[in-house]
Amino acid sequence: MNIPDSSNPRVVIIGGGFAGVALSQKLKNKEFQVVLLDKHNYHNFQPLMYQVATGGLESGSIAYPMRKIIKEHKEAFFRMTLVEQIDTENKKVITDIGTIYYDYLVIATGSTNNYFGNKEIEKNSMVMKTIPEALNLRSLILENFELALQTNDMNERKALMNFVIVGAGPTGVELAGALAEMKNAVFPKDYPDLDISMMEINLVQGSDNILDAMSKKSSKAAEKFLKDLGVKIHLKTIVTNYDGKKIETNGGLSFDTHAVIWSAGVKGAPIEGMPQAIDRASRIRVNEFNQVEGFTDVFALGDVAAMYGEKYQYGHPMMAQPAIQQGNLLAENLERLTKKQSLKKFVYNDKGSMATIGRNKAVVDLPKLHFNGVFAWFVWMFVHLFSLIGFKNKTLVFWSWVYNYFVFDRESRVIIRPYRKNRDIKPQDN
Repeated sequence: MNIPDSSNPRVVIIGGGFAGVALSQKLKNKEFQVVLLDKHNYHNFQPLMYQVATGGLESGSIAYPMRKIIKEHKEAFFRMTLVEQIDTENKKVITDIGTIYYDYLVIATGSTNNYFGNKEIEKNSMVMKTIPEALNLRSLILENFELALQTNDMNERKALMNFVIVGAGPTGVELAGALAEMKNAVFPKDYPDLDISMMEINLVQGSDNILDAMSKKSSKAAEKFLKDLGVKIHLKTIVTNYDGKKIETNGGLSFDTHAVIWSAGVKGAPIEGMPQAIDRASRIRVNEFNQVEGFTDVFALGDVAAMYGEKYQYGHPMMAQPAIQQGNLLAENLERLTKKQSLKKFVYNDKGSMATIGRNKAVVDLPKLHFNGVFAWFVWMFVHLFSLIGFKNKTLVFWSWVYNYFVFDRESRVIIRPYRKNRDIKPQDN
């Protein structure tokens, strides 16, 4: 890997998500050699991924170069690589570009989609965890409309214009709202020769509420916002199969659709090398200092870490704030380790949660306050804008939002990278 030797302890961080970036920033110019490993050379801001998928933002506005994050560190290095295995006995990380030894190892690999063992759904549905996946989804949405124009088969046209989102957490709700706004304000102008009323947005949720992790007040408000936008919500409905054309559920409800977006669950994304510490949600069990069970020099942060407690019996929520807070504290604890001082326990400061449903529509849960509507929407925008890395990205996102608000348009609805491999809808001759 061509990482130079150092007199300082080497901290190898696997993963450049919220936790890995927070830790690397807090270790800036400390007495450590920091090596950050990730399969991408950028950090992506996942909460705004759905806006890339629906043409509201360009992908570059939510991505920030890893090397720029660490460029002012006196002893920090980045390598773009895929980590294959961890050898804790010999204190080394094996990657596709070589092996690196560590003094302290931090696993911050985040989460991946959970299909609950259903291979058909995994094969045929769309997901939105990475920027390439968001761009694939954008292409699929637009290509479906192009294909709908080319067929005279009304059943096929309806299937092409039917979008089914499985899972009504923040990702599913925000994506459903964005698609509904495109149906109401964008697609009628882009496709005047299509009957846009045929477009359906179906949101399928296994429990009896959307936004299950939020308050009842916010859940009900979000449900009303979505219904006002024309989204069809199916509660207490579990998807059992999707073969690429028809989606089936436990209650007998089925849809003909060429676009199923899966946001029904996530699980940890551990790395081969410590199976004894993996729980049933594929998260790595850690103690209150984020140390992996059985180790004092190996840590796990964020979505991939399961820190059990009285309040969090299944670990902390798989969101940005726990990851950032764990990364910040670990930087301090690593310094304390080198000084042989006692470590500080992690205590999660729950700052609340929020979701946006569309223009002037959002819900916000703070520890002692719940509100929704226009003010909540402005709060949502401010928090997300402030959380972006880099002045340029903040500026690009801000002006995109201002433009979209006043023009009520989404400029980035272009098919840069076609997604469909097989054009099974044949054009009709005139």
